[in-house]
Amino acid sequence: MQKKKLLVVMTAVGLLGTSAGVGASGLVSKVTGVFHKDIAVSVNGDQTSLHPVYIQGKAYLPAREMADELGYTLNWNSKTKNIQINSKEEQAVEYARMLGVIVDVVPTDKEGQYRVEVLGYGDQRWMILYVDKDTELADESGKAVGAADLKAGTRIMAEFGPAMAMSYPGQSHAHKVVVSAQTLVKEDVIQSIEKTEDGWQVKFGETKDGQTTTSIVLNAGKETSVMTTQGIDVPFANLKAGDKVRAYYGPIMTKSLPPQSPLHFLVVLSDKEQLAPATIEEYRELSWKNMPADQKSHVTTKKEDARVEEVDSAKITVMMSSDEQKKKLAEIQAANGKLISIVYNTDQDALIGPIVMIFDPESKTLLGFLPRK
Repeated sequence: MQKKKLLVVMTAVGLLGTSAGVGASGLVSKVTGVFHKDIAVSVNGDQTSLHPVYIQGKAYLPAREMADELGYTLNWNSKTKNIQINSKEEQAVEYARMLGVIVDVVPTDKEGQYRVEVLGYGDQRWMILYVDKDTELADESGKAVGAADLKAGTRIMAEFGPAMAMSYPGQSHAHKVVVSAQTLVKEDVIQSIEKTEDGWQVKFGETKDGQTTTSIVLNAGKETSVMTTQGIDVPFANLKAGDKVRAYYGPIMTKSLPPQSPLHFLVVLSDKEQLAPATIEEYRELSWKNMPADQKSHVTTKKEDARVEEVDSAKITVMMSSDEQKKKLAEIQAANGKLISIVYNTDQDALIGPIVMIFDPESKTLLGFLPRK
């Protein structure tokens, strides 16, 4: 710990008269002194509210207050009659950590700030991170990287928090981002998937002149993560031919035919991305109709641009106002059913997250809102 300098500044010159009387036991002394407010005390150039008492020509300061000003703590042990002064240890900030891949990067209204959507693993699986001038941003060699250079498909290690908006997904300021390799991104339907000694092989094909051939083979190992777009784990054994996925792989590829490459992340694209346009429009109208009036003034997303998705109900916590809503949600979750979420960005996103409304897809009634903090 860096030592702090104590400075007592006398604005009046002269010796201060004092007197002292010693008790009969010799253990307790009664003293008298002079308290002068015209003598100032500063620490490292910063003025304090302390003023010394002069006793027999020496300046005395209150121990507890002075210890605190110098960066120490004072504890009194009444049993041993002992005053303990200890240095204050700097408390390390507990940051959450995540290894993942950037899904999307969008500049915000704040100058130099970017909204970065990340999927991966660690303390969180799906996060919105805000990267700005206060974010420590560099590549694996320590070379500085600009926030404007971040793009979808980049693998990163991120530290964020400690404050985090408990929205869905969670949102937080990025304290540190280490940029790794840029991956290749492929969004397609799985041609076939096979179990191997080392993991799995995911094959993609293309059709030319009515004949389907394998165009690329992606090799997955124990380090490969498979998840939904909400960061929920998906077992490899659950994948099958015909599933629509987004693969983050490479950039190293073999020169074989078909070429092969390591698979880093595989995102399963559920039916939520295939909702009919008419259904999406219907939910946009329903959500806007049910939006509280005091929240509409904060919404920055146009009604026609609200994100409508089908989501799994299992890991969702909904804020509800009626017993009927709670009962309906419990029934859907018990059946591992689906829900419809409608997301509106607001001018409060950086602090408490977007507005996310949850609907029952059968009755098309509002079940509630996801927590925003």
